[in-house]
Amino acid sequence: MSEESEELTAIDFSTFILSLGTSALYQMGHVVDPSTGQRAQPNRVLAQQTIDTLEMLQKKTRDNLTEEEGKLIHSLLYELHMRFLEIPK
Repeated sequence: MSEESEELTAIDFSTFILSLGTSALYQMGHVVDPSTGQRAQPNRVLAQQTIDTLEMLQKKTRDNLTEEEGKLIHSLLYELHMRFLEIPK
């Protein structure tokens, strides 16, 4: 396994949180699917579930994150909530 491959498989809390955030943006139709070049159809239920998962992680890890991790999850949730409001009902 090359050094570059090992870097791709390494994950930390911030990477995990950002991955969930990207999933939520995709589920909201804000991210283009690289295989089709098209935006996914928004799925409010899935997006809400992913946001709820991030909120649960924020609560469960409170007082156990670095300052940077805390700011990251807080700002990511704010951004996701704002974008969620843009999804047509």
